[in-house]
Amino acid sequence: MNTLTLSARGTDTVKWAASAAQIAGYGATAMGASPLNLYCFVIGIVGWFIVGVQWNDRAIMLIHVVALAAMLVGLMSA
Repeated sequence: MNTLTLSARGTDTVKWAASAAQIAGYGATAMGASPLNLYCFVIGIVGWFIVGVQWNDRAIMLIHVVALAAMLVGLMSA
């Protein structure tokens, strides 16, 4: 197995874990489970930011930095 394949697998793992965390955040929001929903969203946002760094994709990094800032403000007010 080459390094590119291992790196792609690691990125896929982070993508799926971050996506699962964000889906859990949506579910927690729907059930009124606050601040659990924010914790889930923060995990997902950080995961997707890491993917953006791995892919060198500034658009993914930007949107998740903005989302993280919004979630942190929400956590501080919860």
